[in-house]
This record gives sequence, C-alpha cells and structure tokens, in this order.
Amino acid sequence: MAGLSGTRTVTVNAAFFQEIKEVNEELWRLLEMLRRRFERPVAPGHCRHLVELLSELLDQVALHFALEEAYGYFEDPAFVPPSVGEAAERVREEHRALYVRLRDLVERAEEMVYDLRHADLASWLGPQFRKFDAAFRDHESRENELIMDAIESDLGGEG
Repeated sequence: MAGLSGTRTVTVNAAFFQEIKEVNEELWRLLEMLRRRFERPVAPGHCRHLVELLSELLDQVALHFALEEAYGYFEDPAFVPPSVGEAAERVREEHRALYVRLRDLVERAEEMVYDLRHADLASWLGPQFRKFDAAFRDHESRENELIMDAIESDLGGEG
C-alpha cells in the first residue's frame, strides 16, 4: 500500500492475466518451434534463420510483457495480502531482466552472423537459448502461481 511507509503495493488482475497468457498464440508457437530446433545441434547453415526467429521472439516477449504490465498488474489496490503483493512485485520486476537477457542474446547472435562466425554461433546459440528459456519458464510458472494466489485471495483464502 502507498501508505505511511511510502511503498507501493502491486497485485494481479487474475482474469486479464490468464487471458493474456492464453491468447498470445504467436509467442507460444515461436517458443515451441525454437525449443524443438535447439534440442539437437545447430547446423551453421541454419544460423541466420534461427537468429531471425529469435528476433521475432524478442518482439513477442516485449508485447507479452507490455500487455501483462498494462492489464495484468494493479498498482496500489485497496487491499492485497502482503504475501501476494510482495510476490507480484518481485515477479513483475523480472520482466526487464528477461527482456534484456533475450535482447542481448539476439544482438550478439546478429553480430556473429554478420561477422560470418556461423560455426561459433552454431555451438553458442543452443545453450544460450536454453538458459533463457529455462528462466522464462520459471518466470511464467511464478506468474501462474500469482494468478492462483489472487484467485484464492478473491475467494476468501489467505493468499
């Protein structure tokens, strides 16, 4: 709460949050495609196409996070259990770090393509994507827990 302590409280709009996650088919399609592609070693000749897909993913992640922040999170609600508010703030703050991590991955991969370092890129890209993907999956899992906590809180549970 933005009360005496001057801190802000954040919570989630569970219904909007759930809908945002369900309707972003392009994000989930790209992620699934990239996950399958990076299950096996990358052939140097496929690097340029994979970097283009990662660039598309970056755009989709930016859109996804923007929608979540605009419609999924509420600042200073009338009441929110402290545990829900603290968790919501922590998870929302992960958006920037995840976006920057993916942006940096894409920028470095693009540099390697332009420098014709396809063999280096082929060995580097898979592990880097898998690290980002694991962090993104963990983040999405925490957001899903927030949705469930918010629903429980709305139904009279402790949250």
